[in-house]
Amino acid sequence: MARKKGEPVCCFDCIPCSEGEISNETDSTECTSCPGNFWSNLQRNHCVPKSMEFLSYVEPLGISLTTASLFGALLCTIVLGIFTHHRTTPVVRANNSELSFLILLSLKLCFLCSLFFIGQPRLWTCQLRHAAFGISFVLCVSCILVKTMVVLAVFKASKPGGGGSLKWFGLMQQRGTVVFLTLIQAAVCTTWLVSSSPAPHENKGYYNDRIVVECVVGSTVGFGVLLGYIGLLAVLSFLLAFLARNLPDNFNEAKFITFSTLVFCAVWIAFIPAYINSPGKYADAVEVFAILSSSFGLLLALFGPKCYIILLKPEKNTKKALMGRVTPRS
Repeated sequence: MARKKGEPVCCFDCIPCSEGEISNETDSTECTSCPGNFWSNLQRNHCVPKSMEFLSYVEPLGISLTTASLFGALLCTIVLGIFTHHRTTPVVRANNSELSFLILLSLKLCFLCSLFFIGQPRLWTCQLRHAAFGISFVLCVSCILVKTMVVLAVFKASKPGGGGSLKWFGLMQQRGTVVFLTLIQAAVCTTWLVSSSPAPHENKGYYNDRIVVECVVGSTVGFGVLLGYIGLLAVLSFLLAFLARNLPDNFNEAKFITFSTLVFCAVWIAFIPAYINSPGKYADAVEVFAILSSSFGLLLALFGPKCYIILLKPEKNTKKALMGRVTPRS
């Protein structure tokens, strides 16, 4: 009951309570506020629990991201099968098949780790999502970095007096470098999880009528170091590949690495402001989109041309065709 100003006491209007308040008594002159985790219904006569909001598997956005993630993992499996079946052909053997298989495996893990960002956040998913993402991407980028260094070493060894450069890039050295670079990220993730672990959090500040369930990173420094280390390796790979972009055609792997790492860096540079300005579940969606975009960029740029030659241009899958011209482009 809202009494009319300037009118007798018996004159009043019947008005609904404000949002978040209810009145379920006849002739009540006051509204009662709902408790913290409750909100008023449409009739403003009962308090109902606030709805929980998170990036769900059953909403259109979650379905789209899940489908893209599974499709990417399937595509990696198909490419891995193609490379395994044609592992004795010059295209596969000339492009460091072991590192190529490792890149495909790590890309498949990158696609699958994005699934940890979808669904209701729980302690174990909050802890695994960034650790799996960080280690998978470092494994992938470190393989690309080592692959670029090998291309440069092989080119240097092809020149007179440069044969000694290959002794530093043997098979064991390549494996050791990849393992060492990946273990650094594993140590960063372990320290982060032990000291200030990510955990689910119910955020009531975004909206009045619903609760946003999200994973807080725990330590902003840990999250920054994880992303920064990935960025450092990606920038090093891009710079080395860019310097090698004008090598002869038989060393054209550097061109594919340059383009793939350029796409990778562009996606993650655009991710930072988008992530900061996205509330609630949309922050998770932005991160998943960045993971999928960069993974698809690496997969298509690195392996698309090779699969094209293997499947559609088998006449180019010969040692003579791969050697191409021996003089650098002007």
